[in-house]
Amino acid sequence: MAQPLQSINLVAPAFKGINTEDSPIGQDPSFADVADNAVIDKRGRIASRKGYRVITTDKTELGSAKIRAVKEFRDDAGNSKIFSVGNNKILSGTTTLVDETPASYAITTDNWKMVNFNDKIYFFQRSYEPLVYDNASGSVVKLSTVSGAAGVTSAIYGNEVLAAYGRLWTADFGADKSTIYWSDLLIGHNWSGGTSGSIDISKVWPDGYDEIVALAAHNSLLIIFGKHSIVAYQGAEAPATMVLADTVAGVGCVDRDTVQYTGTDVLFLSHTGLKSFGRTIQEKSMPITSLSNTITKDIINLLQNEIEFYRSVYSPEEGFYLLTFTDQDTTYCFDVRGTIDNGAFRVTRWPGTGFTSYGRLENGSLYIGNGEGISEYSGYEDNGEPYRFKYYSPGLTFGDPSRLKILKKLRPTIVGANSAVLFLKWAYDFDTFFQTAEFTVGNQVTAFYNESEFNSTAEFTGGDLTSRRGINTTGGGGVITIGLEADIDGSGLSLQEINVLALMGKVL
Repeated sequence: MAQPLQSINLVAPAFKGINTEDSPIGQDPSFADVADNAVIDKRGRIASRKGYRVITTDKTELGSAKIRAVKEFRDDAGNSKIFSVGNNKILSGTTTLVDETPASYAITTDNWKMVNFNDKIYFFQRSYEPLVYDNASGSVVKLSTVSGAAGVTSAIYGNEVLAAYGRLWTADFGADKSTIYWSDLLIGHNWSGGTSGSIDISKVWPDGYDEIVALAAHNSLLIIFGKHSIVAYQGAEAPATMVLADTVAGVGCVDRDTVQYTGTDVLFLSHTGLKSFGRTIQEKSMPITSLSNTITKDIINLLQNEIEFYRSVYSPEEGFYLLTFTDQDTTYCFDVRGTIDNGAFRVTRWPGTGFTSYGRLENGSLYIGNGEGISEYSGYEDNGEPYRFKYYSPGLTFGDPSRLKILKKLRPTIVGANSAVLFLKWAYDFDTFFQTAEFTVGNQVTAFYNESEFNSTAEFTGGDLTSRRGINTTGGGGVITIGLEADIDGSGLSLQEINVLALMGKVL
């Protein structure tokens, strides 16, 4: 007797993001095996990321190099200036990049960290004399040349700098990996007078030896990240009398540029994945949960092969933390609005973007540095060019891996993607050859108050087209993989659901 046709809905596919850790057989269909150039939108759907729009029109000073850091300087008077680094120069501006490097100051690497402090912006990099800029002087100068500067010696030429508790703090020097120096109160150029000072933490590392990688401030704590451990001091408002508050062994930070504040916590990349400082302190006596444990092996593989820079940014407006391995041109997008059942953030991947740095502005705009200069994260094109969105499901057994499934029809529900050509794909039993059906989404033009362009009448619409196209399919197997690809070229795309019509056949 013929089996009835069954309708199986994949509601909000990839709602939980990528999962490359669990078995591909019988995995929760809310995960994705591939989610490229995607985000999880505010309605919980997998959707295309935004693109970037290049702002820079004159990058002569950058040449063929890439922007390696971007920072907005703002002072109490409301003055604002964008600084960036690249091509062994300190640069300013967005449309035209201007060389601000002090005369006779030679730079051979672009791993600067920039911080705003007391109406000035400071530039720190290991083995280089720190630089400073304010609007009063109007130029970037060496820290030792500032009037009243004291103690500006090679001892404080740190790779890490933190502006917190009314001071600058620096660490990670060429030969000294356990000392932290702090400046005088509200005076970022005084490192040997007033209430400036230093502390050697070599005797408090929980595992006996470690090296300072990054500094952070959170809940009145000075947080010191080593490579393999964490030390926290209480009372950093008066550093001469601050006391050891906590230590965590076995968890450290890979790189200073992976540390980001979310307002309520501090995120950082460890050797086993993305971590939360708050959760690490709470769970230090237990196995510590990773916020990236659905892609742990992928992260470890990237860590082992990265030979360049790590870059990250937190955007409350977009609700994500971006982590980029610049040498491998791979970015992971972590949705920070909540965690899934296993305690991880939902994550998607952005391959091949060319992004090499980020800077979030006070107004919420997200700037991106790359080989083209400075860009803004906006729109749905990569500087006028399309980019490929990809979704692939895990292996789907629909609750019975022993039965043959004969696909008859796939009905994806797509929101947006005006006029885009979509490629619906399916394969059986983990075959790498996918059958493909191509179809074009209709077009819907935004209109307001029943008026559209050219004096014609149009319905009121926000421009979000919802389309549901039935695609006839062929073949069968015990495990089904379904994919959807599209070139994003001006209109965003969200995948609402996929309705699967199949016959359940004999036992395999």
